Amino acid sequence: MQFVAGQYDVIVIGAGHAGVEAALAAARMGKKTLLATLSMDNIALMPCNPSVGGPAKGHLVREVDALGGEMGVNADRTCIQFRMLNTGKGPAVHALRAQADKKLYQFTMKETCENTEHLDVKQILITDLLIEDIPMSEAGGTVAQDVPAGGDVAAATSHVPAYHGPTKRVTGVASETGEVYLAPAIIMATGTYLKGRIIIGEHTYSGGPNGQRPAMRFSESLAKAGIRLMRFKTGTPARVDARTLDYDKMQLQPGDEEARNFSFMSDITTREQVPCYLTYTNEATHKILRDNMDRAPMANGIIEGVGPRYCPSIETKILRFPDKDRHQLFLEPEGLHTNEVYVQGMSTSMPMDVQIAFLHTIPGLEHAHVMRAGYAIEYDCIDPTQLKPSLEFKDIRGFFSAGQSNGTSGYEEAAAQGLIAGINAAQFLKGEDPVILRRSDAYIGVLIDDLVTKGTHEPYRMMTSRAEYRLLLRQDNADMRLTPIGRRVGLVTDARWDRFLQKKAAIEDALAALHGATLTPSTAQNAALEEAGIAPIHSACTAYDLLKRTDVHYEQLRMALPDLPELTQAVEAQVEIQSRYEGYIKKQMEQVAHMERLESKRIPENINYADVPSLRDEAREKLAAIRPASLGQASRISGVSPADVSVLAVWMEQQRRLAAK
Repeated sequence: MQFVAGQYDVIVIGAGHAGVEAALAAARMGKKTLLATLSMDNIALMPCNPSVGGPAKGHLVREVDALGGEMGVNADRTCIQFRMLNTGKGPAVHALRAQADKKLYQFTMKETCENTEHLDVKQILITDLLIEDIPMSEAGGTVAQDVPAGGDVAAATSHVPAYHGPTKRVTGVASETGEVYLAPAIIMATGTYLKGRIIIGEHTYSGGPNGQRPAMRFSESLAKAGIRLMRFKTGTPARVDARTLDYDKMQLQPGDEEARNFSFMSDITTREQVPCYLTYTNEATHKILRDNMDRAPMANGIIEGVGPRYCPSIETKILRFPDKDRHQLFLEPEGLHTNEVYVQGMSTSMPMDVQIAFLHTIPGLEHAHVMRAGYAIEYDCIDPTQLKPSLEFKDIRGFFSAGQSNGTSGYEEAAAQGLIAGINAAQFLKGEDPVILRRSDAYIGVLIDDLVTKGTHEPYRMMTSRAEYRLLLRQDNADMRLTPIGRRVGLVTDARWDRFLQKKAAIEDALAALHGATLTPSTAQNAALEEAGIAPIHSACTAYDLLKRTDVHYEQLRMALPDLPELTQAVEAQVEIQSRYEGYIKKQMEQVAHMERLESKRIPENINYADVPSLRDEAREKLAAIRPASLGQASRISGVSPADVSVLAVWMEQQRRLAAK
């Protein structure tokens, strides 16, 4: 027996990293929100690695923070080691990574959710998505007309359907215990729990990560609603007891001496830093794995789902790289108050006897006690090409999806999607345009565009190489790029906005002062430069020109030119990067402007691609399936050529002129 237990504006299904960001965003934007979780102990759970950030992922964390999200703030409060990676490379790929105290991270985020206005958190298992048909009178837009039978285009493209817009809308959800919760906007953030199956060697059982319950019925509800599902797999390594490790045989990996933070609002200057350690596999490790490969679930057919390319299991590494004589492993503590240590790089679903045997071949782990076994987990997720760039389903009004349910991997990718889904659910309810970040705006824009335009056939991981404008999308300037957007939708507080304006003004004032400070090759001037550690100049230049030199830093210039303003470290970094990389930044801005001409040309939502003559059949099918929002998005669809985009652009212009007559 079912009964209506509550009425909300937004319901978020799942309280992982996507779910908490979605729920917090919707609630902070004034919408009455329900965050439904399988277990109150699952909120912001880190079922895999105890870390936040890293290459490209650190960029996502900073962008979430700049928009008013919570991940960066929570990480700064609860992480126990911070390191800036890739410092030997350019600023575009510098990436902050932190080791988290897993339980502290989880419970601190739980506390934040429980004490956020407009947000209810409930432990309930959602089993059904409640939807209804949209009456044609409310559908909106013009129904596309099919090409008449017998026409040349129709003969070649009769298999391409006309698009009639959303035909269904969400009304609520039902739980296993009979409660019904109603809402006009619902966000699915189910992570790896949909029909979760744990695999350890020949042993399999239904379950979620870390021994949690799976959600076994919700997949059927999605399929009944016409949603296409995929089956993916991910995995995790064993956790070992720190007291049984010999750290003397490993290489120390300390945190940075300089205190670092993800959030632009954090003022933490000191924190307890806990070291990690580095060790390696060897030929003995590899022999045990090779000798037991017939027992590997990924090799003997037990695993059916598609696994991650960029975070493979150790058995996959052995098969994929047979000539490599060792693989690095990082021993990462899971917190300040536990002996559990995460063996980064040793993800496996091998039987337990094999796991223990190969672990004991590794320097420093010869006597390691396994506290938790490594395992693989298979789960259902959706084909993300069913989503709009707003992360709303194209065919179900008010239904959004975010995180690993969209086929991604990683906490950071999940949080980024969750934030956007939460924002856009609130925008949807307000009747306002969704927030859609472009590829030139943010890594979040790259992530979502890749998913909804190209789809994914394996768990998607964000990497700097995916961003064609990465010099513009640095982690240091995420606030300059995105905080105004967060302010516009109501997520950026007055305190954050004031800090942003002060930083922006400081950067502008410093650049103006550098442009206005002229240096001449006089004896006194060169003496001042040499005293500051700067080589003498031989012709007149501005301080801005001098700062372009890689061996010159702002603080040195200020020693030689005391009238230059004093800057914070963050502002100083921005000023140096803007001056030093001015030419490259200008070139990327020109590339962005060129692409914006295509992005600005919107494609009508109800377009019937069967009406467009001269399109190739493959392009017609792909365009009808993806239904891109702009010519720019159309140009990124696999199977759509530049010639197809040109044909579509010409046809759209013809239709515009006909409509104007």
